[in-house]
Amino acid sequence: MAARPPQGDSGEPESIEFGIAALDARLDRAAVVFPATTEELIAAMDDTDVPYDAAGNTLDVAATLRELPAERFESERALLNRLHPVFEEKRRSGAGSLLGRVRTLLPF
Repeated sequence: MAARPPQGDSGEPESIEFGIAALDARLDRAAVVFPATTEELIAAMDDTDVPYDAAGNTLDVAATLRELPAERFESERALLNRLHPVFEEKRRSGAGSLLGRVRTLLPF
């Protein structure tokens, strides 16, 4: 997912990536080769905190991967499909609180 940031002349990117889109970009930058184990994925990413909403709240992908029953992922798509519900649950649970709802309204 991505959200458009406030308009301005700051030279910032045109969108803010979060959720699976942010994880996908992080994996591409890390040049992860599949199939890959949980530990190989964690070692390849320099930072495993990935934003799950436009407010910048993060999910520790390393901790999440270690909790999953699968220890090996045959493809990037298999990994993203497995983690998508986790990101969505975090996003929904964060949006349910008053603070979470206010954060989703703010562009920063």
